[in-house]
Formats: sequence, structure tokens, C-alpha cells
Amino acid sequence: MNWNKDAIFKALGDSTRRLILDELSERNELTLYELAIRLITKHNLSITRQAIAKHLSVLEDAGLVTSKRKG
Repeated sequence: MNWNKDAIFKALGDSTRRLILDELSERNELTLYELAIRLITKHNLSITRQAIAKHLSVLEDAGLVTSKRKG
């Protein structure tokens, strides 16, 4: 796999994205809604699902997560 180190460091440079990775490492598959609830309740973040989707996009561009659409 060809890793883009700049994209990885950019993705990991944000504390919210690191929290998202932590949550995904605890539970491999989460819906966007479930992830939002976990970030709000466990970490007391004030964040929207749209903001989480943008963070996930950065993580996906860096090759750190994959996502799939259902429904």
C-alpha cells in the first residue's frame, strides 16, 4: 500500500479525528449517528454529524478508515 505520510499526519494532527479513531477501534463498525452519540456523551464534544462526516472524509483520504453506505 502506498501511504501518503502528509495526509496521515494531517489526519492525526486533529484531536477530534484521534477521538474518532479511538471510538472506531473500540467498536469496529459504527453508524454516523452512533459515532456522534459516543463523541457527545463520552467526550462531551459539541459536534454535528456533518462535522463528523468531514472528519471521516479526511481519515478516509489518509487511508486510516473505510466507510460504506447502507440504506
